Amino acid sequence: MIIGLTGSIASGKSTVSKMLQKKGFPIVDADEIAHLVVEPGSPVLLEISRVFGQGILRADGSLNREKMGERIFGNVEERQKLNSIIHPAIRKEMMRQKEQWISTGSNTVIMDIPLLFESGLQSFVDKIIVVSVTPEIQKERLIARNVLSEEEADARIRSQLPMDEKELRADAVLHNNGPVEDTESQLTEVLSKWNIKK
Repeated sequence: MIIGLTGSIASGKSTVSKMLQKKGFPIVDADEIAHLVVEPGSPVLLEISRVFGQGILRADGSLNREKMGERIFGNVEERQKLNSIIHPAIRKEMMRQKEQWISTGSNTVIMDIPLLFESGLQSFVDKIIVVSVTPEIQKERLIARNVLSEEEADARIRSQLPMDEKELRADAVLHNNGPVEDTESQLTEVLSKWNIKK
């Protein structure tokens, strides 16, 4: 079974991903792959610098994520431009990794995809787990984690699909508002309900 794991920014999805990894499940991590496809000298990074200019590169030839972030947050057109370059490469590598795990005998593969719904990747997976938090906790965690102002935090949260919409589209929702042990027991319950084997 291919399980899609998603959530919103600062919902605790990475924490759940680590729990699944500890349980021995193979993880295909879209964020890791997003870093991989824009390594210095990669065709994807060359295309990004062609479209957005050399100014978004650091002196060592790597992508200046902060500068890129400033360009695309709150600018739909720029964000779409970037996504049209990066997303096909990410999808291709995600599929390659998933097939690799399956070919080595894995029964279950976790596809950790932060923007699963936003990118329309539901068809890539059999079941979807959404890690959810209340808006108050989400904002609080995001401000603390990324050292943002309230306005910056709001803009980042608004750039994603609302949490309640994600919950409606999920096969299972993990409420990550309390202690991490609570979230882990919810996860264990979902896995046993779905009869998931490694």
